[in-house]
Amino acid sequence: MAEFAVKGLGGARIDGIAERAGVNKRLIYYYFDNKEALFLAALETTYADIREAERELKLESLDPPEAVRRLIAFTWKHYLKHPEFLTLLNSENLHRAKHLKQSKRVREMNSPLVQLLGDVLERGRRDGVFRGGVDPVHLYISIAGLAYFYLSNNPTLSTIFGRDLMAPKALSERLSHITEVVMGYLLN
Repeated sequence: MAEFAVKGLGGARIDGIAERAGVNKRLIYYYFDNKEALFLAALETTYADIREAERELKLESLDPPEAVRRLIAFTWKHYLKHPEFLTLLNSENLHRAKHLKQSKRVREMNSPLVQLLGDVLERGRRDGVFRGGVDPVHLYISIAGLAYFYLSNNPTLSTIFGRDLMAPKALSERLSHITEVVMGYLLN
């Protein structure tokens, strides 16, 4: 993951990956056939990691507004702690999701999150705190997008606005902003 995150799919070399992993490159080819299959395995692992961490949030047992706030904060903090996730996604997007389209696992990993978020939204609607008609996929994309864009484009945004957008205060303000935007949309 580190090699792909730093160099992208095109720049990463099996020799470098083998050296970082402390294994013979033939072993990599034995298990993964080629660099592209290894890249897909790295992508699937990053998705599995975030989905597993989201399950540990136990959103189903929380009050709906608290569940959404917790998901927002988790997503933001996960992206900050795992910049390799963002760079792997950037690389895969450059390839038009060519590798993820071959994955047999990625959809099944993501569908429980969509179902869970849909259940939280429905509970909130029934309780009268959330508006109805909110698509859980669109909501998740909005949460992810508000965090992802800020972080993946931080060097250019910091430059054009002349502010250190990675300063602790700026990061805290951004999380508050994302939370207010999303909750402002959801709450009745």
